[in-house]
Amino acid sequence: MKNNDVKKTVAEKRHYLIKNTASAKNIAEDLMKEYELNKAVTFGLPEIDDRSHIWRIPIMSKSDKTRIGEVVLSAKTSLIDEKRSTKKEFLEKRLLKRDSPAQKRTADKDMYMQSQMRNTIAHGDSEKILSDLPKNSVELIFTSPPYYNAKPEYSEYVDYDDYLNKMRKIIRACERVLTEGRFFVLNISPVLIRRENRSKASKRLAVPFDFHRLFIEEGFEFVDDIIWQKPDGAGWATSRGRRFAADRNPLQYKPVPVTEYVLVYRKKSEKLIDWFIRKHPDQKLVKQSKISDGYDATNVWKLSPAHSKDHPAIFPIKLAEKVITYYSFKGDVVMDPFAGLGTVGEAAIKLDRRFVLLDNDKGYINIIKQKMERLLADKADSIVCINTSPIKSILKKLL
Repeated sequence: MKNNDVKKTVAEKRHYLIKNTASAKNIAEDLMKEYELNKAVTFGLPEIDDRSHIWRIPIMSKSDKTRIGEVVLSAKTSLIDEKRSTKKEFLEKRLLKRDSPAQKRTADKDMYMQSQMRNTIAHGDSEKILSDLPKNSVELIFTSPPYYNAKPEYSEYVDYDDYLNKMRKIIRACERVLTEGRFFVLNISPVLIRRENRSKASKRLAVPFDFHRLFIEEGFEFVDDIIWQKPDGAGWATSRGRRFAADRNPLQYKPVPVTEYVLVYRKKSEKLIDWFIRKHPDQKLVKQSKISDGYDATNVWKLSPAHSKDHPAIFPIKLAEKVITYYSFKGDVVMDPFAGLGTVGEAAIKLDRRFVLLDNDKGYINIIKQKMERLLADKADSIVCINTSPIKSILKKLL
């Protein structure tokens, strides 16, 4: 591929008449002047849809910066797509509602509030601990929930419904502490329940799809489904597919699982993502949080799994680093309600974020504390420890 081809935009490669956001916005501005609404509206970032060969320009109320419609343009001809664009009468009605005195007062008070939470490690039931944490105190949640009866270590639930009910309660508690408009990212996969004996069949539970229902019912918006793809051969440990490999009989086919889901949800908000970028009180942190080249352009992430003698199911730190990089700013608070060995906390430190780590296993909490003492040295003394003894640095232990 030539260097000239790499530098070309999608619009240039497809020979569109509208080649950039400035041109698209100029046409939208002319239309608003024609509607005599140019003094009441502004525009969001134009987006190109090269599948439909159109540009979409969000129309925003100037008074409170909320989206009230969009202008759709043909990328090939630069003409306005009247069928897809928001009609003038609808824009006028929405502007009248937005411009009410009560709405203006609310917008004036609407400020970006950064969390004041310090690095925290908490031992105990996540549901109970979350109820004691401040509301809107966490800016990103990334976790992998405990498997349902997949391994002996996790066989604490009466049945699958009991497991889902517990997860629902924790999701609900997480929604309370998560800041409006921010993300809850979940690493999860179907679970194989092994057969009790040869006369019974094994079962595979579609856990990700049941969790999706829980998130929607608890007030989250679905954003993305990312596929974590592992190297070939990574799924043979489950023995799934070995019978078919040996016999090759129809009906026995079972593919070896080499993928897991990374599901992305957002706490409901009328604020656009751009609002959180523009209103952030420390624009230096916003600039420092910019994503560098080499980012994941598709929803398939290729990563090798991680293993530990101390925990039966951990995700690789690179997965945590990707999620934290893509869905938070530097200085944000990242929480894991099922912290395990503290991988999320380790990634948060590396990426200049704060962490809140919760776990019900005392052994895991002790491992997390040792890890944080090693990573933070004397700064580990400032970690808030809930239901567990505070961390004392090596220096203080010697004194």
